[in-house]
Amino acid sequence: MEYGNGAETAAARALPAEPAGRERASSTAIALQDGARQIRESVASVISGKDEQVHLAVVVLLAGGHLLVEDVPGVGKTVLAKTLAAAMDSSVSRIQFTPDLLPSDVTGVAIYDQVERRFEFQQGPVFANVVIGDEINRASPKTQSALLECMEEGQVTVDGVTHRLPVPFTVFATQNPSEMEGTYALPEAQRDRFMARMSMGYPERDDELAMVDRRDSSDPLSSVRASLSASDVSSMIEQTSRIYVAPAIKQYIVDLARATREHADVRVGVSPRATLHLVRASRAAAAVAGRDFVVPDDVSKLVGPVFAHRLVLSARGSRGTAASASAARIIDQICQQISVPTSAATA
Repeated sequence: MEYGNGAETAAARALPAEPAGRERASSTAIALQDGARQIRESVASVISGKDEQVHLAVVVLLAGGHLLVEDVPGVGKTVLAKTLAAAMDSSVSRIQFTPDLLPSDVTGVAIYDQVERRFEFQQGPVFANVVIGDEINRASPKTQSALLECMEEGQVTVDGVTHRLPVPFTVFATQNPSEMEGTYALPEAQRDRFMARMSMGYPERDDELAMVDRRDSSDPLSSVRASLSASDVSSMIEQTSRIYVAPAIKQYIVDLARATREHADVRVGVSPRATLHLVRASRAAAAVAGRDFVVPDDVSKLVGPVFAHRLVLSARGSRGTAASASAARIIDQICQQISVPTSAATA
């Protein structure tokens, strides 16, 4: 099995015809790793020095989830989303969220056709494989709620009629820190739909200098060529969902989730949806690494991005970057308290 137009990797050629056991990667695992590599290389051609952020974005994509990128303006949030979209031969739409945006501007609206004497549904920009939601927290909570059904169920219901969204369907949303003017805090139900949250951060000096040189005469985003089709990505998501997760690792994930609900500094811990998201993200991390089984390290590296943005802290007035730092600290404490499964338990 091979995705996109990438040639067979050297690692794949070195494998025997029928790999034996979980110690040796299967042909499916190699194909998944190769597909993920193609996407990462496309993104790296535009954004340099952000390997961890690109890795997380690819993990969320293979897990069939949605990604929230939070940071100050101008650090490449939207460029990352646009480059990921350009790396796939799929339908892409961008929604610029503003305070006057209406829910129907996102999902679509039924318009009366006087000739046919019936209402005809006009699809909104959410009907695409990749939806880029730019500055999502500048829209009102009413408009943000238009994405709830889309992100969870992959469908839109207008005037009692349900319309299925394309497959695959993923939302890459950006938001500015909540301390900035003209922003609304995302409701808990909206944050919970995002599989993971991350920050871009400022580039290192050499990376910023390289960016200045690279963009002095041309836009590198225009040179990105799609290496995977929508059907390729759908197949990768399906294969990723079959990656083996040992019972001990499932118990480890559940214990981490329950610990957030019992922490003294947390008013509302993570939901069962977050538990499922961490399982799916861990499977995707294993796929990116070329494995067909999850190891505890996959979970420990993802628990922060998957859990932290869902915590509602008990301290009054905690919001914005201060709250994010506190949530990250709490997640670190929980990870130190919960015992990690041994290799024997995960075999």
